[in-house]
Amino acid sequence: MTNPSIAVLEALHNACSQNADILKPAEKQLQDWEIHPGFYSVLSEIFSNHSIDVNVRWLAVLYCKNGVEKYWRKTAPNAMKEEEKELLKERLISNFNEPVHQISLQLAVLIAKIARVDCPRNWSRLLPVLFEAVRCHDEHTQEQALLVLHHVTKTLASKRLPGDRKLFEELTNDVFSFILGLWTTTLDQFGQLALKQSDNSNNSLDKSILALRILRKQTAFGFKEPGENADVNIFLKQIFTRFKQMLDCRQSMWGNHQVIEKCEKIIILMTKVLLDLVDMHPVTFIPLIRPSLELTVAYNFSESEKGLLFEKFTVNCFNLMKSIVLCDMYKPLRNSSELTEPMRQESCKIKTEFFTFATLSEICRRLVSQYFLLSSEDLNTWDTDPEEFCQEEIGDSYRYSIKPCTEALFLALFKENRMSLSPVLIEMVHQIQLTSDPNDIMAVLRKDAVYNAVGLSAFDLFDDINFDEWFTSHLLSELTNRHVNYRIIRRRVIWLIGQWVGVKMSQSLRPNLYQALIPLLAKEEDLVVRLEAAQTLKTAVDDFEFSVDQFLPFLETLFSLLFQLLQEVRECDTKMQVLHVISFVIERVGPKIQQYATALIHYLPALWQESAEHNMLRCAILTTLIHLVQGFGTSCSCMFNFLLPVIQMSTDVTQDQYIYLVEDGVELWHVTLQNTSASTDHMLQLFSNMTGLL
Repeated sequence: MTNPSIAVLEALHNACSQNADILKPAEKQLQDWEIHPGFYSVLSEIFSNHSIDVNVRWLAVLYCKNGVEKYWRKTAPNAMKEEEKELLKERLISNFNEPVHQISLQLAVLIAKIARVDCPRNWSRLLPVLFEAVRCHDEHTQEQALLVLHHVTKTLASKRLPGDRKLFEELTNDVFSFILGLWTTTLDQFGQLALKQSDNSNNSLDKSILALRILRKQTAFGFKEPGENADVNIFLKQIFTRFKQMLDCRQSMWGNHQVIEKCEKIIILMTKVLLDLVDMHPVTFIPLIRPSLELTVAYNFSESEKGLLFEKFTVNCFNLMKSIVLCDMYKPLRNSSELTEPMRQESCKIKTEFFTFATLSEICRRLVSQYFLLSSEDLNTWDTDPEEFCQEEIGDSYRYSIKPCTEALFLALFKENRMSLSPVLIEMVHQIQLTSDPNDIMAVLRKDAVYNAVGLSAFDLFDDINFDEWFTSHLLSELTNRHVNYRIIRRRVIWLIGQWVGVKMSQSLRPNLYQALIPLLAKEEDLVVRLEAAQTLKTAVDDFEFSVDQFLPFLETLFSLLFQLLQEVRECDTKMQVLHVISFVIERVGPKIQQYATALIHYLPALWQESAEHNMLRCAILTTLIHLVQGFGTSCSCMFNFLLPVIQMSTDVTQDQYIYLVEDGVELWHVTLQNTSASTDHMLQLFSNMTGLL
């Protein structure tokens, strides 16, 4: 190795150290070398040398990948020299025999990043070399080449300019047939090896997963009309037989976790192929509508196949059915009584024939009675960490779990088939109201699920339910049952009322609702129920039919209970949620809040200090202060000892949190000026922040 190579190798070795005194100088040295000519050539020399320590080689690839991101483009500051680029590109595709998977994965990503910029104009050799390696008979070389082709395919498929799309179509045309054949062969090999319980079945699955990932992107982006290509049609027809093969293998290989995990990956990828197709090529998907719907029903709404389910598969099946139901291409034209488009006519006919009343009603019943039920895990979280239970239902992880997908499918089916499904749901309501034994937890959970369905479909049930009568004759009494299991129903009923309050609830019944909320917000009530009641109160006061005069008799009690709730909850997200409710109440009642807000005003400075690491909570505090200032008017000067330092901090561009707080901070400053009768020295000092803001 040359002297520069030895120096870089030593720095990389030190950068892998656990000793900070060795690690930090090495990282600084490597960072300084990033803009030196020849640095990336040396890195490629190091990561290509299999005799060097794996951790050092892996770090070399990472530094090379980061350098490509920063300095590859000709217009970048300190851009790489063309000679160094050519050396690096040639070295990257000179062989595909990397023995360490983590390094081969990073190399594939690195090649794809370069391909995005240079392929094909400035890297014409990449694709021919890749195609040759993919067709190689050496197992290891072929698998590594497939890994690289997958990442290159994924990268090139994301480019949208016409020239780039044409290039990707040419790439697809060159290799699709071979990749399809490889996928078919490897899955057949896996089936044979799985029967013999052979360990080699893993290798076949690995190749099959990579081939399927490539086929997915090429099917979606590599053809103007995929349905006109014979190989694509073979691929799509094959998917449905492969579903059964993979689900059966997953069942028969129970205990072999590696194989099960890979089978599940293939199943999920196949559902993603169908999801991409219905979204991007709905005409091509028309022949697949019926088999896709049959697949979803067979595996998710029948007892015989229940053991074959796993959550990601169910989520994708439900999303697939929802996409078919909502696709505009598969709906009759609204401005014409005649279906003039043959494709549209065919798709409508398929849907109509499949979604008979019997099928629709069975799907509806099973969605509600099977998938809407709270699980034992949900109830355990409710008991052990009620705040986490509430946050799970609004967080990102919830949006990608099975419950929101189930609810979205239910709503799609209900909106498209309201006349058929309304009587079914109303019948379910009548059935669950006949049983009210709180000791029967399954009956309680079924009632919770049905009420959930009625709340979700509030707009669609407008003409079918007399909500005022139901509210007064039944729902109010549900809120008074204090059995420990009935907290589930109290929480669901107050949520249900929140869903209907702006849809079909008479203004004259609002006082009854406010009165019902008081015990639900009290300290003795379950915390989850209290938090749900707070959200319903927010919905009620934010409604356009809200009357301050109707609300005033309950203001003191409800505001006091909200303040107690704000003090009791621990998590910042929950405090922020309650604070938003308080802000809504303050905004709607205006000056009437003055005599009830003293305790809140004294509490906010402490909350501001506690939230030093939580900028979003501080934003909620600023919003509350804005409404308080507007409510207090010229009397807001009583808050200046806290108010003005908060404005000072949130509008100071030198503060780290400035970017989060400035918008609300400036608005708070503005409303404070509007509601102040006389200037003070501290208020004038705030203008030192104005130069930075301007």
